[in-house]
Parts: sequence; structure tokens; C-alpha cells
Amino acid sequence: MLVLLVVLVVRRRQSDHAFTQALDERGERLALALWATGERYWDYHLPSGALRRLISVQRGDDGGLIEDTLQATALIHPDDLETARQALVACLDDAASRYHAVLRVSDGDAGWCWVRVRGRVIERDRAGAVVRIAGTALNVNATREAERERQIAAEVLRSMSEAVAVVDAEFRFVSVNPAFLRMTGYAESDVIGRTADMLDSDQHDTALQAQIRLQAADEGRWSGELWQRRKDGDEFLAAVELRTVHDAELDTRLHVAVLNDITQHKRTEQELRYLANFDTLTSLPNRALLSERLSRAIIRAHRQDRRVAVLFLDLDRFKDVNDSLGHAAGDRILRAAAVRLQQTVGTQHTVARLGGDEFTVVIEDLAHAHDAERVAREIINAFEAPLVLDDRREITISPSIGISLYPDHAQVPTALLKHADTAMYQAKAAGRRTFMRYDDNMDIAVRQRATLSGALRKVLDRGELRLVFQPRLSLPASRITGVEALLRWYSPEHGDIPPNDFIPLAEESGLILEIGEWVLREACMVLGRWRQHGLDAMTVSVNVSVLQLLRGDLPGVVARVLEDTGIPPHLLELELTESVLMANAEQTATKLQAFRALGVSLAIDDFGTGYSSLAYLKRLPITTLKIDKAFVDELPHDAEDAAITSTVIAMGHSLGLNVVAEGVETAAQMRFLADKGCDEIQGFWIAQPMDALQCLAFIRNWRPESLPRPSAPARVVTLP
Repeated sequence: MLVLLVVLVVRRRQSDHAFTQALDERGERLALALWATGERYWDYHLPSGALRRLISVQRGDDGGLIEDTLQATALIHPDDLETARQALVACLDDAASRYHAVLRVSDGDAGWCWVRVRGRVIERDRAGAVVRIAGTALNVNATREAERERQIAAEVLRSMSEAVAVVDAEFRFVSVNPAFLRMTGYAESDVIGRTADMLDSDQHDTALQAQIRLQAADEGRWSGELWQRRKDGDEFLAAVELRTVHDAELDTRLHVAVLNDITQHKRTEQELRYLANFDTLTSLPNRALLSERLSRAIIRAHRQDRRVAVLFLDLDRFKDVNDSLGHAAGDRILRAAAVRLQQTVGTQHTVARLGGDEFTVVIEDLAHAHDAERVAREIINAFEAPLVLDDRREITISPSIGISLYPDHAQVPTALLKHADTAMYQAKAAGRRTFMRYDDNMDIAVRQRATLSGALRKVLDRGELRLVFQPRLSLPASRITGVEALLRWYSPEHGDIPPNDFIPLAEESGLILEIGEWVLREACMVLGRWRQHGLDAMTVSVNVSVLQLLRGDLPGVVARVLEDTGIPPHLLELELTESVLMANAEQTATKLQAFRALGVSLAIDDFGTGYSSLAYLKRLPITTLKIDKAFVDELPHDAEDAAITSTVIAMGHSLGLNVVAEGVETAAQMRFLADKGCDEIQGFWIAQPMDALQCLAFIRNWRPESLPRPSAPARVVTLP
């Protein structure tokens, strides 16, 4: 019996030892598993709130377990206690009795760490109430941070304005962001799995696409600009940045493409480039592009030993036309002039607009200087025909042209332009509608011009202006019926200055308005004094500048002067040149009616030298035609001048106009004009211009028999 008892005790001990050994082995395996996975075992006792946990620690190459017990509320972050409580409630209500939560728990000195807690009920009391829950907890700090970064990256990708697409090694779409869908017009389902060539434009060939793929594969990147096609077929220019990403684990290669629609940006760049180099009104090159092209032309001419000509053009009296017709019409004139100019010289030569009504032509590959003059002559002839505006209105306007040559006159663009500009002003001074080639003496003339312009501003204050009067003879009555008032300027510093020199300066500076009113008032005052000497029927003619007509209130000025001087309106005649009247016929007709309403007579001066429309001439309230001296000089011997003069006289009479011939210097000219029925003549054959007292004496002493004898027809060239 005793032996049996000993045997039983030994077996029991052996059994307990085996059991204990098995438990130790299981504990070691659990510790190793927890250590290997990084998880922690825990069990929670609900009645006491005690939380027991097993923490794996490294022991050499193995893992071991240590155990501690503490209150759950001391372990869980205060902000996550409610989350833990709600998870517990869900576990108790769950039929499967499972617990799941993500919480922050104390990690000792390391602070708080995020853990994913999983468990299930392992013990209930007799009533079925849960007593204990056990499970594992895994530190998810790293994965949570990675997930957070992934979510941020995904959100950034969704919110980017740039289109982003991920393609595989075969350039099939793997992923796209919303901006890509907005930019291309496709839905995500339309592109995923399809190749990127669905966006390719026909503007690029397949060789470029192959080059892009090869460079992306070899170098891991590509950047450039590509035309792409949207779903609706509309094309856009995209700036593309392509980067290659390698996945070592999966041994795959992906390409990330970032696209920006730069179509509008490119258009803006082109517009800015256009604005920097071209004139927006005429589409001609501007000053900057002209300088660049002229520089290149000079370089080529230097290499080839050729000439380059610069033609500087200015439209005559454009400012007056612009003021009378309005700026919109002025712009149309400039556009029409640009077209006429380019058509005349050809597209192989540069035509530029410098601003206002100034144009420049660069003529290359010239062998001789006279070739430039030939082009200038062609331009002037081309502008003889009226410009047809886009509103079907016809305007006649002429250019004045200055010419400079490389290498004759200058070596650099700025100097060539300056010299051509100087020559152009000399062309205007020579009477407009002509061209001049630069020479060194012109610089002297320019300086003199600037000096005169300064002195001209003081002429009225200094009393340097005076009037002279040239009589007009009525051929039927053989008596002096009127005079023309002519302006003269004598400067103590510069002497007698011809009207052709200072009148254009006065017009350019605007002083002609003030000077013109002085001339009008002085002429009427002289006529008033003559009337006191019995010349009650004598008329006076006063030349009117186009600026006086187009600017200010000339009818008001005339009415005021007539009232102040007491001169009857019918004794005053205003003379306007034909070119001024015809260039602005429609607007001029309305303005001239105001003078006729006052009773003032109106004359067309220099008739026959401009481009006249008889239809407009009939509508203008003109009373007198003055035949220009150019048609009288060769009478009666020149058949063409004789025919023209006879025609003008007959036409004037048919329109009920008084016809006056200017520049009569011989008895033969007088007899021819008398035979053709000319009403009045004016010129040196009768008398030269005289001051007021001399002219009064000449008129009072006039007798028909006092006409100069034809034996002394001295040809005299004097001031106009």
C-alpha cells in the first residue's frame, strides 16, 4: 500500500512537472510570438478595472515576457477614454463579444503611442455577465503616420490645379487626379488602362513620342511642351514634367506625369511679343523691330558691299485731316496708307510705322543711290490716287519723304533714321509731296529752323510782322477792284524771312492761330482806313490756314473782327488752298456755310494744283477760283497750259464763280486771259506787293492808261 502510494505521488509529480514544463514551453512560444510581431497581450478585469498586460522583451536572441497590472484609466490617454468606453459597450452588445479600438496609451518615458486593440470576452459569471476580456495590442504609430501621409498626399493630389497622371512602363494610365479629368474632359473610367497616346495631337509625329518614352526609361525623366487633345477634340499646349519611379519590391516601373495647360500663357507671350515688335493699328513693324531689321540689313550690306536706303515718310497735313474728320477716320487713313505703302515697295522690303503719321521704309540691296529716289518717286505717285477707307470714303493725302543711305550718310541705324528725318523736313519745307536726299547742309538748315521757331514765338510782342498788299485788276472794268493781303516778317537778328520758311513753322507750333487772327484784323483795319479815303468798294483777300479752319471758332473770330473794324462782310474774301478744301470736302462744306452766312466771300487759291472733285466743288459755297501761277507762266505759248486755263475759266463761269489768274507778268498773258473771259488778274505786270500807304497811293492814282507797257516784261522771281 505504501509502495502504491509512493508510486502515485511520483507519477503525480512527474505529471505536474510535465504540465509545468509544457506551460513554460507555451509561455516561451507566446513570448517569442509577441516579441516577433510586436504585439502585447492583455486582459481586463471588468469588476476591478484592473488591466494586466504581458510585455515582450528581448533576451539575447529570444523574446521574454514581463507582466504588470495597473488601472486601465491610468494607461489610456484622457482624450481616448470615451473611445475606449464606447468600444467596450459595443463589445458587450456584440453577439460575437469582440473588442476593437485604436487608442493612445502610455508608453513610459516615450510618452504616448497609438495602439490597435483587439480582444474578446474570455470569462463570464454564472449570470452570464462579462467578467474578463483578453486580447492583444499592436503599436501602430508608424503605420498610422504612413497612412496619414498617404491621406495627405492623396488630398494634395486631389486638390492640385496641375493635372497628374501615373502610367506604367507601357504608358497605360494607372491613376489620374481630378485636375487631369477637368483638363482633358475625360472620366476616370475612360482613361484607366488605356495608353497615353489617346491624348496625342497630330501636331507631333510618332518619333517624338518614341523619343519621350526612351528618354524616360533611360534617364528617368523628361520635360517639355506637348500639344494634347481633349475629349471634345480641342487641342491645348501642355508643359509636361515626367519622372520615373521604381518599386523595388514589385520590380515594376511607373511614370508620374505633371501637366500644366499653358495655351493661354503662350498666347499671352505671343501677344506681348507682337506688341513689342509690331504696331497694333497697322500691323507693321514698330520702331524696335525696325531698328533690329535695319541693323541686320547694314551687316548684310557691309558684307556684300551694297547700299541700304532709309526712307522717312510723313503724311502731309495729316493732323489737320485727323482733327477735322475725327480720330477714328484718322486711324482708317493710317491703315489704308500702310497698305498702299507696302503694296508699292513690295513685301521684300521693311515698312514700319514709328508713330503718328510717320512711316519708314528700308530698301536693301541697292547698287546706286538713284534707285532709292526711284522708289520714293513711285511712292509719291502711288499716293496720287485717293485712299479708299473701309467705310468706302475716299481721302487724298500725300507724303513727304526724306532719304538717307548707308554707307554714304551714316553707319548706324539711329544716325540713318535721324538723317532721313532731317531730309523729310526739308521736303516739307520745299512744298510737300516731294522727296529730298540728305546732305550735310541740311543739318545747318535744321538748326536754322529751330532758331527761327524760337524767334517766331516773339514776333507779335516785338511787332516784327507786317502786311503788304498786291492789287487785283478787273479786266472788264480795267480798274483795281481789290487787293490780297500778304504776310511778311522782318527780324532784327535774321533779316527778312520768306513766308515759305516761317508759315510752316507757325502751323506746326500752332502759332498760326494767333498770327492768323492778327493778319485778319490788321487787313480789315487797313481797309477801314482806305474807306475813309473814298475806296468804299475795295475788297481785301486774306489767306486762311487749314489750322484756322479746323481748330477754334474761326467764324466767330471773323464776325468779331468785322464788327470791331466796321467792315461790310462782302468786302472780305477768305482764301483757302485747293488741297485743304478737297481733303476734307464734306466737313469743310459745313464749316464754310458759316462764313457765307456772314456774307463773307470765299476763294479757292492755287486751283488746279491739287486733286479736285467737281461733285464736291459744286457743293462748296465758293465765290472765286484763283488759277495758280504755274498754269499762267508759259501762256500763251504752252498749248497744255492754255487748254487747262481756258477750261478752268469756262468751268468757273459755268458754276457762277469769279475767276482770278495769279502771277501775270506779261502783256501777252493779260491779253490771252482777257480773250478767254478771265474776270481778274494779279501779278507783277500790274504791281508788286506794297505796304499800305504805297498801295493806297497806287490805287488812287490808277488809270487804265497807266498799265505797264509790254516792252518791259521783266521776269521777276520774288516772295509769294
